[in-house]
Amino acid sequence: MPHIHEIATVTSKGQITLPKPIRQALGIDVGGKVAFDLRGSEVVVSRADSKEHEDPAIGSFLSLLENDIKSGKHLCALPDDLAQAMLANLHHIVALDEDIDGEVAL
Repeated sequence: MPHIHEIATVTSKGQITLPKPIRQALGIDVGGKVAFDLRGSEVVVSRADSKEHEDPAIGSFLSLLENDIKSGKHLCALPDDLAQAMLANLHHIVALDEDIDGEVAL
């Protein structure tokens, strides 16, 4: 890939316009996605894969959970009453935009 040096200005909302030569070199068109990788004090911009961006915290948690499942550690069966309650409410439709009746403790 040829060396291209372009400068973009950051707006008050933290946005930039990718210069046309960069978009062309990366093959990015309208609606295209770019990825930003921080490497030390440099930001590397690349064309994003077609897969959706994954939150690193979610990925780490799922990896931890996978390792626990494989090793059999920290796992136990659900209590019977909880499992039964979950099955009883399996097809219960919940309207998430409705007001909650009663007190709610967070």
